[in-house]
Amino acid sequence: LILLIVLSSIYCKRIEIANRNINMAQSMAYNQAAGLGGMLKQGHQSMEGLEGATIRNVEACREISTICRTSLGPNGMNKLVVNHLGKIIVTSDCATIVKALEIEHPAAKMLQLAAEAQDFECGDGTNLVVSFAGELLSQTEDLFRMGLHPSDVVSGYSKAGDKLMEDFLPPLAELVPAMADGRDKEELVRVVKPVLAAKHLGSEDILAPLVAEACLGAMSSSSSAPASFSVDSVRVAKILGGGIAQSHVVHGFVALRGLETTVTSAKDAKICVFGCGMEASATEAKGTVLMKTADDLKNYNKSEEKKMEEIVKGIADAGIKVCVAGGTVSEMALHFIERYGMLCLKVGSKWELRRLCVATGATALVRLGAPTPDEMGYCDHVHQKEVGGRPVTIFSQSEGSKTGKLSTIVLRASTSSVLADLERAIDDGVHAAKTACKHGKLVPGAGATEMELSLKVKAFADTCPGLDQYAIRAFGKALEVVPRTLAENAGLDQALVIAALGAAHASGKVGAGVDIDAMGIDGASGITDDTGVLDLYYTKASALKLAIDSALTVLRVDQIIMSKKA
Repeated sequence: LILLIVLSSIYCKRIEIANRNINMAQSMAYNQAAGLGGMLKQGHQSMEGLEGATIRNVEACREISTICRTSLGPNGMNKLVVNHLGKIIVTSDCATIVKALEIEHPAAKMLQLAAEAQDFECGDGTNLVVSFAGELLSQTEDLFRMGLHPSDVVSGYSKAGDKLMEDFLPPLAELVPAMADGRDKEELVRVVKPVLAAKHLGSEDILAPLVAEACLGAMSSSSSAPASFSVDSVRVAKILGGGIAQSHVVHGFVALRGLETTVTSAKDAKICVFGCGMEASATEAKGTVLMKTADDLKNYNKSEEKKMEEIVKGIADAGIKVCVAGGTVSEMALHFIERYGMLCLKVGSKWELRRLCVATGATALVRLGAPTPDEMGYCDHVHQKEVGGRPVTIFSQSEGSKTGKLSTIVLRASTSSVLADLERAIDDGVHAAKTACKHGKLVPGAGATEMELSLKVKAFADTCPGLDQYAIRAFGKALEVVPRTLAENAGLDQALVIAALGAAHASGKVGAGVDIDAMGIDGASGITDDTGVLDLYYTKASALKLAIDSALTVLRVDQIIMSKKA
């Protein structure tokens, strides 16, 4: 019997090894007749070649570029996007549009990633990235029909891009005086105003001084330190109702809710911030309290009251005038806070609590009790104010305050969509101010820089032998997309404007740009010989570099292989 068992186990083992070898042989037997489909998992998709991959990628990028191009410039149109959650977004900000569209095509996704990188780095110029990259790729279709290979196009675009970034763009920054002092409000307004006008035309004269004042309030008070600030130190508090003209800047923190106490004002206040709620903490383990008489019940309640009073009295004895809680405030705690004449504010968001700590120099405590001097915050004036029928609490700091620098722009508008769009415009303006403090160089705007670069790149193409000269010339023509689009969006005849602008630059007028105010005026050429619109050199260079890199990445793709979705 034992011998039979041993023989049967050996036989089963041999069968198992044989089956494993058969499976391995089947998997290794690649059927050449089946092609790629026989190698990859069932359900995959594959596109290759000029028609299958390259042209399709170009068409997808051209579509996304066409969507965003009509939103370029001060006269750009808004897009109404309804996302997968049913939220309605009305904006002309390119980074917001491409993010809300939820693009799935892998090539168009590259343009989206380039726009997001530009938005993160500079805050402005996202539309230039998508529009210019889309136009570069659109120009390649004619080059492919002429018989050029994608390698020739990539070589020509690379040469033109390197020449543009190294030799043609830097000299244009010397035509306009750079921002001299980052702490000068007028200089900041000069830089920020074109950025805000491109997003919300007509509001730039009101918003630019507010943005400049908020940025100056967030800078270090030391005059010897370089002009610099954190973008997170400039906040926006949106309050529905009223008009844009009623917007103002608060040097400090604004909480969009009223105080819990009847005392509504305190000056030279020490502040205590709790990351938890102000209430009796529950025990970790469940327990049962046995009460035999009414006196036991009375004493139980009294002990709880006594403990809460001890905590609040300790806070008041430490000199605290304002208590901020990150959770609920019990009625008992509120009663004792009122008795000791302190203010109490409830902040539901942990992000808002962090910003309040930055503004006041406080440390958020996770225990109830009196804070140490290092954990306390300080504010010159804490008070409740009614704005548009809504109570708000303002923590304002004086100019020489040594606590954390934080400025808040209280924004007023008639509808929530306008408020959201104004907030995006202010965010771009703040990023532009920060970039200007680091890199103060400026170049002419209104399409003047792009037109000058276009002429120089075309002249460079005439000096290049070989097939890549056609790609370099197409690169120069693609740069005309900015003045052409500005003219189209302003209602001007783009053919006449491009002709007049090209003639002006050919005659040496480097600062000539598109005049959007010439719409509907008889006999107007649509250009101005010396534009007053200025763009940041660093933002322009970053946008052009990202657009060129993303276009070259798309052109280098000759095959797309997509696995079956999980």
